[in-house]
Amino acid sequence: MTDTTTTPSGTDESGTHASGTHASGAAELLAGFEATIARNDRVEPRDWMPEGYRKTLVRQVAQHAHSEIIGMQPEGNWIGRAPSLRRKAILLAKVQDEAGHGLYLYSACETLGVSRGQLTEMLIEGRQKYSSIFNYPTLSYADVGTIGWLVDGAAICNQVPLCRTSFGPYGRAMIRICKEESFHQRQGYELLMTMMQGTDEQRAMVQESVNRFWWPALMMFGPPDDESPNSAQSMAWGIKRNTNDDLRQRFVDMSVPQAKALGVTFPDPELRWNDERQAHDFGQPDWDEFMQVVKGNGPCNTQRIAHRRKAHEDGAWVREAASAYAAQQASVREEGVA
Repeated sequence: MTDTTTTPSGTDESGTHASGTHASGAAELLAGFEATIARNDRVEPRDWMPEGYRKTLVRQVAQHAHSEIIGMQPEGNWIGRAPSLRRKAILLAKVQDEAGHGLYLYSACETLGVSRGQLTEMLIEGRQKYSSIFNYPTLSYADVGTIGWLVDGAAICNQVPLCRTSFGPYGRAMIRICKEESFHQRQGYELLMTMMQGTDEQRAMVQESVNRFWWPALMMFGPPDDESPNSAQSMAWGIKRNTNDDLRQRFVDMSVPQAKALGVTFPDPELRWNDERQAHDFGQPDWDEFMQVVKGNGPCNTQRIAHRRKAHEDGAWVREAASAYAAQQASVREEGVA
């Protein structure tokens, strides 16, 4: 019998069972998997799963983890320039939260048989992506608040349904992440509200920031449904629970009354309430711009990856030291047993 490459789900590269299960056995495993999905139960790392399901999860969870880590950069840019000790402490705590989110998600991804080191290498080599929003610069301190309000608000719309995703480790990580993201969103809104009660210059700074981030925030949900190649299968597997366009609509409807209370407007002449649909009509982002950013041609793509690569290389000695210490401790324990 020829050798097969085994994944954590017990499948080989073709998606058949690695133990040499015949077609009837493979069909039974697939039927069991589909029954689990149909019942809205969780798929756990040791359960059998189709290889396509595993690969889709690796792509999505890794992209989410990378986004949390890369997303530390635009806000971290303002930690040393925050206008008060209180604001500095708030921002520092938020950036630390994002690091924790990345670690939760990398750990969830590792249960699928790929190491954190491999994921990082794929990111810095351009073989995996992160959210397009983090390729836009933070040009003013108001951007800290706008990211909290709009970017984290969009993340909440996208991520709350993921608490019910079909893969257990991902869904459980999302429960904690969403609680913290909700707090981040309120922090950002509070910062902008404070600035809007300040000087004319501060109010203008907030409006200018909102103008720059509104369209990129709408792009965070991904391309329109008819141009999203992975959505249908991801929804059939229960990985995603809502379409890109449904989530984008939810975000717009949530944001408009918040903007009114804040005293800012969105840069969309087509934005208006549709009484018949009981929802807002709105214009479309520049999807050509979105594709350019995804392909690595955004304002900050090169800078973000260069920074991540440098941090990874600079931290090599820490990883080596930790590995050496772990090996030493394991040797001591073995000698003690002997």
